[in-house]
Order: sequence, then structure tokens, then C-alpha cells
Amino acid sequence: MSERSGYIQGVPCWIDISPPNPQAEAQFYSDLFGWQIEDAMPEGSEGQYFIGRIRGGDVAGIGSAPDGEPSTRWDTYIWVDRADEVAAKARAAGGTSTDPFDVMDAGRMAVITDPEGATLSIWQPNQHRGSKIVNEHGSVNFNVLATRDLERAKAFYGDVFGWQTLQLPAGVMWTLPGYGDHLESFTPGLRKGMADMGAPDGFIDVVAAVNPIATDDSTTPVQWNVTFAVDDIEAIAKMAKELGGEVIAGPFDAPWCRMAVVKDPQGATFTASQFVPENRDVVA
Repeated sequence: MSERSGYIQGVPCWIDISPPNPQAEAQFYSDLFGWQIEDAMPEGSEGQYFIGRIRGGDVAGIGSAPDGEPSTRWDTYIWVDRADEVAAKARAAGGTSTDPFDVMDAGRMAVITDPEGATLSIWQPNQHRGSKIVNEHGSVNFNVLATRDLERAKAFYGDVFGWQTLQLPAGVMWTLPGYGDHLESFTPGLRKGMADMGAPDGFIDVVAAVNPIATDDSTTPVQWNVTFAVDDIEAIAKMAKELGGEVIAGPFDAPWCRMAVVKDPQGATFTASQFVPENRDVVA
């Protein structure tokens, strides 16, 4: 299930970041996760856009800020069939959207903002069809919304993407009805395998997660965050510090995994997560 050739509408499909120094950022993640790095921009371009790859498969992008304003936040992209229609849905649901625009021959996109201020991008693919490697060491494992108003988020993302929520002991998950059928179609037996492992009912439809922000927490920003899968969380936490990053939380046990929150040398945070089946009953 780790190799993909595309997605369906409403599923997170790509992440990228536009830090102050893209080349140094690419080197950090290459050293940390073992990515192969290639600048995908044509020769002579003013900006850079590095693609991080595993076994030749695209994992994430690190580029120059197109508007000249660097960002220290990983951006989440959602696969859509028609970007213009979804952008209009976002506006009608109480959010905002930039006007959709073409990214050369890669695809068409827009940046939408939910009513609480969290931003993410929508991606109508052309030549670029999202991350080809997911759910294995050094690749995206989860996209997570940090929100203070879950009910308003439910209404917005339900209207825009058709998402629903699933309450689990591990927390709240975003689900897309029918996504499990799509996964099962190219990985026959996946549903049974997940059930045999003890995955909760409905988990196969999960597309993202929710991190509710406590009402008395005035410092945690409302935003989309990214989680990378890793094989050895202790080793990754140690290496991140050696490479100039900072471990700001953990490693700690969580339901089904062991995690750490890391800040990279340019200030972007992410979560690293090691799958630990023995932690299935750990309370979030």
C-alpha cells in the first residue's frame, strides 16, 4: 500500500514547503530520511523546487517561495477533479480561496482557507500525480488538522470534500466514505488484513486526522500539520538534533505508535511516528 500512482478526490496527495533556504532544507531531510534530491525547475529558472524521492518515487517538495515570502510550515494538498469547482465550494462553505491557477503542465491548484484560518491547497493533477511513496520510512503517514472549533471544521470539510469524522480511542479521524473500497481495489485483502490486525471499524476510510486544541491553549496555531513514518523513532530524534534540528516533544508513546515532534533548522515542525502495534491500547 506504500506505492501510489494517483488518488481520488478528497484525499491528501502531496506536501511541500517554501523555506528561506530551500537547498539547505532539502539537505536536512535528505540526511534525515535518506531522500534522493532533484531540482525539478528548468535550467535558468529564478527559483528552485527540489523533489525528495524514495526509490525514485516522489515524496515531497521543497521550493523557493513563489511570492518571495518564505514559509516555515509544511503545506498539505488535497487531490480534486476540478479545482475551480472545489474553490467555489470552499467560498460557499464560509472559507476563502485564491483563484485557481496552472502550475506549468504539472497541474492546477488553489489555496483555500477554512473559517478558522487553517490553509491547505487543492490539486487538480496533470503531469504531477502526487506522492508516489507513502506510509513507509521517510514518507508521509498522516496529515493532521489542529483546530479549536471541531464542529465548524466538520461542517466546512464536509461541504468541501465530503469528509466525515470517526471517533476512536486514539482521537478523531477524517474519513471519506468509499475510500476503503478504492484502497481494496488495488490492494485486495487490505480490509481483512486491517481487521485481523485489530484496526477499528471504519479505519480503512480514514484520510487524515484531527488534533483538537484545548480551549485554554492560546499558543498552538490552527493549521494543517504533517506526520512522517519512521522505522526507529529514537534514532530519528537523535539524528534530527545532530543535523541542527530540535526535538520539542518526545519521543513518547501514543495509540498504535511512538512519536516525536521535531523542529527543523529553519523552524518548520513535523511529527515523526513509528508504528508500534503493542501500543494499540495506549490512551491518547
